[in-house]
Parts: sequence; C-alpha cells; structure tokens
Amino acid sequence: MNQFKENVILVDADYVDRVAFDLTVNFERMIGRRIAKADLAKWVDCVALDGGLRPKEGQQTQVIVIHPAQKTALDNFVPSVLKSEIDGQAFSDNLGEFVFETHAVEDISDADSLFTEALQVVCSQPEVRRIIVVPGDNIYNMVREVLRRADDPDKHVTVLTMQPEAGGQFRQELLGYSLMAALGIRSEELNGMT
Repeated sequence: MNQFKENVILVDADYVDRVAFDLTVNFERMIGRRIAKADLAKWVDCVALDGGLRPKEGQQTQVIVIHPAQKTALDNFVPSVLKSEIDGQAFSDNLGEFVFETHAVEDISDADSLFTEALQVVCSQPEVRRIIVVPGDNIYNMVREVLRRADDPDKHVTVLTMQPEAGGQFRQELLGYSLMAALGIRSEELNGMT
C-alpha cells in the first residue's frame, strides 16, 4: 500500500461484485428492463457520501480494492479490469480526487485475513481521519472486532453492509443504496412496488 491519504475506502471486490449481480438480477425482473453494469466512479462517490465525505478543495481519497488473485476483472462494474483499468487510476470531482489501488490475495493469505489485516494497517495510520469499509458479510464480526480494538475518537469510521448489523463504535450505512444508484436504478422506478 502506498502512502495513506486522509480518507480511505477499503473494499472487498468479490463481495461487492456479487451483490451488484444479485441486485441486477432481482431489479431487472422487478422493474422490467435491462440494467447496465454499475458505474464504478459513481458507486465510489455514493460510498464516499455515505461515509460522510463532503466537497472540499484538495481532498484526496484512497480506494483500496482487495480481490482474489484469480479474479482479474469485476463482472458487474465499468471499468472492470482490476490491474489495467482500475489499479493506479484516479478521477476527480466535487468531492476531490479518488486514487485506486488493487491488491490480489496471494497464496500466503486468504481474502478474509488480508482484508482484516489491511483494515488494521489503515486504522493504525495517524494521517487517516476517515475510513469507509465495505467488507464481505462473512467477516463483519472480524471487522467489528478490528475496529473495536483500534477505536480512535479522532477517526470517523463507516461500515457499509446489506442489512443493519449488531453495533460497534462506528456508523453503519446500507450498501444497497449506493449500488442501486451506480446501477442506474431510479427511485421513481421503485415507487408503487410493494
């Protein structure tokens, strides 16, 4: 991992890709139209807003994407190729600059361990003030424990999950909303669907 920025978004790529697929399949059936792949930049923007980022001149956010070594691309996002289209790339908008780095899980570790180790490292960095975590649902308890041990009142931590989970010393937001926005699913399409 490169030098850390003030804001860090840590993402389990395999999990987010799978959730985007599930939402696509379910909503295509419900709203009766084809849903395009999720816009990665728009999703990251929505996640940043969910994590409390607001427009600020010169603000930088590091987006760390953890993925299995055999996964070379995201199936449900554009851009999608992890090494050539995402790693080392950046975009800027009213929330500042977002810089991506991808990390493959090698044979010496498993995805869950690498994710929680990366979270520990991010939490220990004094320059990191805001941490937004998108963990796989199978490691939520491990993430909660890492954040409990690393509790720092000066760090603003938000965890995005698909459903509310048992507490911790951090904010929780629902992952589905940011993914629906990135998939182009509009609220007016959902009105009257109960």
